[in-house]
Amino acid sequence: MEMVGGARLAQVFGNNQTELLNEWITKQHAIASRRGLVGEAELRNQFSQFVSLLLTVLSASDRVDFKGTEWHEVRAFLADMSAQRARQGFSPVETAMFVFSLKQPLVTRLRAALANEPAMLADLTWTISALFDELGLYTTEVFQASREQVIVRQQQELLELSTPVVQLWDGILALPLIGTLDSARTQVVMENLLQKIVETGAAISIIDITGVPTVDTLVAQHLLKTVAAARLMGADCIISGIRPQIAQTIVHLGVNLSNVTTKATLAAAFVVALQRTGKSVTMAGAQEHAARNGAAAGMHDSSSPE
Repeated sequence: MEMVGGARLAQVFGNNQTELLNEWITKQHAIASRRGLVGEAELRNQFSQFVSLLLTVLSASDRVDFKGTEWHEVRAFLADMSAQRARQGFSPVETAMFVFSLKQPLVTRLRAALANEPAMLADLTWTISALFDELGLYTTEVFQASREQVIVRQQQELLELSTPVVQLWDGILALPLIGTLDSARTQVVMENLLQKIVETGAAISIIDITGVPTVDTLVAQHLLKTVAAARLMGADCIISGIRPQIAQTIVHLGVNLSNVTTKATLAAAFVVALQRTGKSVTMAGAQEHAARNGAAAGMHDSSSPE
């Protein structure tokens, strides 16, 4: 939207910059102090940059068009400020108030300066209202886009953290799954598991679904894809955590897991994995206790009278 009065508006800015700063700082400080993340010195610096950019572009032409190329630096400044406030935890409204807090003080100064020019006052009041609405909406758009980027990045980090691959033994890996297994997460699960198989040369991978609330056809297909991918890398898979409810669901769904070893618990799956790799675990404490008891019994027999 193109408006008029840019040069006159720049004059009002220039003549009342100190007063505008003080009123703007008061409103901004009330917002920022609740967050405790932006100090007054930083606010003053942001105001100075913002007004300086506005004065430059408004003084250059009497026509005001926020979408014009001459407003590039103003848009860039607002984009950086909005993205920063999104990371700091401000709300969209609080971010937009960076612009809107300046509208009322500016209109008040404009009325005082143009009290004898009602036509010009009406035109510039409309220009200020329309311009600052566009500026505020722009900060909101950038803020939302920045927040979405933060959310996407956090989701990706949570996916990676929620699919850890643990080396239980030499040649044996465990992948405990918690929560719903969808297509995006399946991809992360595959990548993490296959990478760990390459790093460790594991021959057995245990996929534990104890923490998966429900298993439907889609989840079962995702599990089968993961098993198939691991086998292509030379590692066999055991699925553990098959609770009675999940077993009944799989049977009712007609999902074929006949070619996949399944166990009710992770411990049972670990025993099978040890057997397949030719390893075993013994209770050293129990053997030592039995040895001590046997030695004590022998001493007792030797000291008894014949």
